[in-house]
Amino acid sequence: MSESVPSDLLEIADALVPGAPLGSARLAPGGMHDVVLLPGVAAVRVGRRPSVSAALPRRTELLRAIAAAGLPFAVPEPLTPVTTFGERAAVAVSWLDGAGLGAGQGDPALIGELLGALRELPVTPELRALLPAPRSYAGPASWSTILAEEVIPRFPARWREEGRRRLDDALALEQVPDSLVHGDLVGDNVHWDADGKLVGVLDWDRAHLFDPAIDAAFMGWHGWEHLRDAVDAGTYRRAVTWERAFGVNQLVALLVLAGEPLTLVDSFTTHVVAWLDEDGGPDRL
Repeated sequence: MSESVPSDLLEIADALVPGAPLGSARLAPGGMHDVVLLPGVAAVRVGRRPSVSAALPRRTELLRAIAAAGLPFAVPEPLTPVTTFGERAAVAVSWLDGAGLGAGQGDPALIGELLGALRELPVTPELRALLPAPRSYAGPASWSTILAEEVIPRFPARWREEGRRRLDDALALEQVPDSLVHGDLVGDNVHWDADGKLVGVLDWDRAHLFDPAIDAAFMGWHGWEHLRDAVDAGTYRRAVTWERAFGVNQLVALLVLAGEPLTLVDSFTTHVVAWLDEDGGPDRL
């Protein structure tokens, strides 16, 4: 869903993409950025907070490296330098045609090809230097310690024992070689054409190095029965386990902290408990 564009964002879009048809501009909702869509021309990403704006140059270089890495689908490429407008930084990236699929829709063969392309992409030294690598299972700021010592104790009693069991299941997974993980491979972030062919993948803000089954869990959006047909049994088992570890979307929020502390623990816990109460993850294998 898109919205009308505030005048200050239109001014930024006009400064970065002079002559763009602002009359057709739309605002796409985003977690970290306001994204001004200029259909057929560009998407202008504007950091919402100073911390996001400060990270935009690195994220833009990462996007440039991923676009050049040889994936068999399109990735938005930076069209402009990162430019500062007051306290906000912005960049224009190339437009991707196509659209996302609705929940429960998708061809298992094409889902498998997408996941395989990400899993098998060689991680160059340039990519490795730009990507968080959150393979830490121990230490005060590791994702598992945050869950065990800060999040699960805040669960209501009905979920504490089950929460500890789910974390233990995730910690017991065999480690596999790290690969490029998109970290939000769902909905409108994956574009398909009218014939069902994959066009491209956008919004790489949560990309990191980790188990490729994380991305497989996100593709459960297309239906877990479709995912089961799209990947091997080991990947499917790990994807289910990661998803049940409090929702893969919440889990990635911890993974991409890459050693930084979680500041809004109560808010994070509230989101996890709401997910447990409403969804709870796919059935155990």
